[in-house]
Amino acid sequence: MTTAGGLQVSVALCTWNGEAFLAGQLRSIAAQRRRPDQVVICDDCSSDSTWSCLQQEAETLRGLGIQVDLHRHAANQGYVRNFEYALRHCRGDIVFLCDQDDVWHPDKVAEFAAAFERRPALTMLHGDARLVDGQGEPLGARLFEVLEVGADDIAREHRGEAFEVLLGRNVVTGATAALRRGLVDVALPVAPGWIHDEWLALVAAAGDGLDCLEPPLVDYRQHGGNQVGARRRGVRDRVMHDGAARRAYLTNRVAQLEALSARIDDGMVLSAERRTMVQQRLLHARARAALPGSFWARARQVWGEYRSGRYTRFSNGLRSLAIDLLDVK
Repeated sequence: MTTAGGLQVSVALCTWNGEAFLAGQLRSIAAQRRRPDQVVICDDCSSDSTWSCLQQEAETLRGLGIQVDLHRHAANQGYVRNFEYALRHCRGDIVFLCDQDDVWHPDKVAEFAAAFERRPALTMLHGDARLVDGQGEPLGARLFEVLEVGADDIAREHRGEAFEVLLGRNVVTGATAALRRGLVDVALPVAPGWIHDEWLALVAAAGDGLDCLEPPLVDYRQHGGNQVGARRRGVRDRVMHDGAARRAYLTNRVAQLEALSARIDDGMVLSAERRTMVQQRLLHARARAALPGSFWARARQVWGEYRSGRYTRFSNGLRSLAIDLLDVK
């Protein structure tokens, strides 16, 4: 089955000990108004009944005319390498990233495919999701809300400023995303320190090919076992969160940006303006990750970053400045 525009659709689904929710996810794929042409499933050495569940559900999908390719790793690869493997085995023009524990709304594939057909320059599309609990009951929040993706962030994506948004923070969740197959060849392998979805999104945005659909088309399950999940953060957690965890995050951000810079030096296509932007972002990350212990020395460094404008461009403005100035331990 193909769309009117002739686009072939693949799904890249990675599993690991997913017996609890996997069948529900696969059945939601089978129930799509526009079914995919291919589903590539890579199991990362599960120790539960995931593999037998996959074999059973694969027969149902095949009975609907969907090609199903099952792969089983002999040793654990980790979810980033597992997704790389799955993506390389997808042959569709459009590839959906798929987690093992969510539920797709019936129009998800059709809505995304239609957007790609309308917009030939679009290379990756992501969206919002409805948060549900382990039993599938709504939690009364959406993914964009929890991740604090506001109207301004969405408007900037629509205007073609997604690269600038992503340099500040990731707003793309793989379970809500699909991409053109050509992006796989350009973006892989994932740069060190990056998660596959945020790296794919950044590379797509570098070529002005990233945008979002605002209506939620996925039930994004929160059950305590998510490898990458979402949670509502309270005011204290946002403003006065654990200093050690914050410094670890900032150190990792430096490593990510250094890996991005290395990929740029290795030939990643990026405008001169955006190369400069990456350099400025890296300077800001290094400054925040290496604040002096002395309050006054720290204050001087924070003030210098504030005067440079980088707190506003790449962090949360005065909120981030206040956290760095206090440097909560």
